[in-house]
Amino acid sequence: MNIFYTPDLTNEKTYTLSESESKHAIRVLRLKNGDALALVNGIGSFFDATIISDNPKKCEVEITEIRKEENNNPQLHIAIAPTKNNDRTEWFIEKCTEIGINHISPILCKHSERKKIKQERFVKTAISAMKQSLKASLPIITELAPFNNFIVQPFDGKKYIAHCYSENQRHYKELYTKGENSLILIGPEGDFSPDEVKLAIDNGFVPITFGESRLRTETAGVVACTTFNLLNE
Repeated sequence: MNIFYTPDLTNEKTYTLSESESKHAIRVLRLKNGDALALVNGIGSFFDATIISDNPKKCEVEITEIRKEENNNPQLHIAIAPTKNNDRTEWFIEKCTEIGINHISPILCKHSERKKIKQERFVKTAISAMKQSLKASLPIITELAPFNNFIVQPFDGKKYIAHCYSENQRHYKELYTKGENSLILIGPEGDFSPDEVKLAIDNGFVPITFGESRLRTETAGVVACTTFNLLNE
């Protein structure tokens, strides 16, 4: 089934796809009147639909059924320092969207090698992964925020910081309680600075590890996401 992203769709009986989605449906996929397709709005709803006007610029569909995504997991928020190689950050976003994540916040740290991001590109990566994995929920992806500004923001749940220093760490799975919202900080290639770790702890973050292996930034993010989802099964 072909899936299309329709962020402004709620409970309409008919809907007109955007010009880009219309072109993809009619010109690329060669769909025509009477063909079935699926729509997702990124906030948890699937829509079964049938094409009633195969206009390549304004493809109109009739909604035949609305289904809600079944997801009772608590909220996962990962704040991560974007990698120097942008493809690695996009890989992290793609895989975590497929696995299941609610919120991704790029953060700028003392040792960050990438100091600018293209938020729109990250969102497009997440949209593609959402459709590919047959999900109806799109993670929120925010603009790049300085570490010191981010960690003082309120969060309804338990907060953790994953770092490579040996002291005062326990494995995330030992500390996490099933059903609890999690905010996890993942540092840059050079790790968080000692001052950043201390500041995070002073603001209520608990130091954690994901095992003895030293992981790349993007790998640590995917491991965090995977562990969270497995612990909530």
